[in-house]
Amino acid sequence: MTTERPNILFLQTDNQRGDALGCAGNPIIHTPNIDRLAARGAYFPQAFATTPICAASRASILTGLYRRRHDFTFLQPPMRTEFTDISYPTLLKQAGYYTGLIGKLGIESHGKLLLENEAQTLAKMFDHFDNFEHWTEEGYEIVQEDGSHKHLTEITGDKVIDFLRARPQEQPFCLSVSFNAPHAQDGDPRHYICPPAEDHLYEEATIPRADTADPAFFDSQPEFLRKNENRKRWHTRFDTPENLQSNMKGYYRMISGVDRMVGRFVEELERLGELDNTIILFTADHGFLVGERGYSDCWLMYEGSLRVPLVICDPRVNAAARGIVRDELALNVDLSPTMLELAGIEVPQIVQGNSLAPLLIGERPDWRQDFFCEHLFQTPEIVIPRSEGVRTRRWKYIRYFDQDPVWEELYDLEQDPHEAQNLRGEPACAEELTRLRLRCDELLRQVKS
Repeated sequence: MTTERPNILFLQTDNQRGDALGCAGNPIIHTPNIDRLAARGAYFPQAFATTPICAASRASILTGLYRRRHDFTFLQPPMRTEFTDISYPTLLKQAGYYTGLIGKLGIESHGKLLLENEAQTLAKMFDHFDNFEHWTEEGYEIVQEDGSHKHLTEITGDKVIDFLRARPQEQPFCLSVSFNAPHAQDGDPRHYICPPAEDHLYEEATIPRADTADPAFFDSQPEFLRKNENRKRWHTRFDTPENLQSNMKGYYRMISGVDRMVGRFVEELERLGELDNTIILFTADHGFLVGERGYSDCWLMYEGSLRVPLVICDPRVNAAARGIVRDELALNVDLSPTMLELAGIEVPQIVQGNSLAPLLIGERPDWRQDFFCEHLFQTPEIVIPRSEGVRTRRWKYIRYFDQDPVWEELYDLEQDPHEAQNLRGEPACAEELTRLRLRCDELLRQVKS
């Protein structure tokens, strides 16, 4: 690697499943530009959000802290300065980086940023701040001065190109780009509104139905899981074969629109002579259920909701480390310490994630074999059962702790990757269930400290 401080381009989508990339083995979706980054860098097929909801996950990505530690999600008090002060943009800016944010910061509620000492906090974090928190008021089709419409993904791409051209040349940069796509446009019957350039994609494709989408499977679940927000949103998106095909194609088209912007960014970096010294990270805030268990959206601790795409391309690595696939459990809390270490900045002791930097160059450090996951957001109007659990390399343990008695689920992911058979009551799995109950308690104590 060179000794010159690298630029960092951090790209994040909203609600993108871990399997919604060509390099993830998806035979339908078209993402050639992100796939090329994976071919030049490292792809992490075992990447996860520790809390599958936008605001809390984005706070974890910024800080490297678990939800129970930074204590932020929608409708909470503002995110505390003690945590934003150790965020990756704050520390990179202190170290001399020119930092920027284009898109959705996500630390907000009802269109209002929720940060302690908002103006001072943002000034500490970003030299360039172009936040799209109010995108839902106009949606994806933004009216231009001449009366025409332009897609928000295209506008985001244009703003990134402008940043790359105008930023100070004497400083390394860290630009965080947060696409609103492929998040559905709530309230619009089209749901997934893609850029016009992607309208033609997937016309002849048939998107397969999820393995656990059979109505009999849903009917077998306890009542509190049958009457929640995930089921409500399923009715608007995936309740018929026609809706499934229309909305999944729209979802894929939106991701392909983002991929096209990634290609633009790479071309511009190459034109500017910066590509060989710019690390590009691509991920999502959390995954998305597309009919599994009769559900839509995120929040719950199932694989479609927890898994995220993760590609990191560091052009400074040697040839042997390019195009590698790392099977370690990589988490959203790992992203902040990774960017800090790659920039040569000391990671604060409070940070709970692990830097992925050693994995990018082929090293084999001791690594986690499990992780704690949680979802705590709850309102009277939006019914989402709170839960927490442990995901190991083989097993998944989930507990809905507000139920009386506590409702538990246990899955052997090696034998049952679609989480169709709850083994909680199986005598042969009693020892594993006890072990994971205790491990969940142990990890909970750790993440809160």
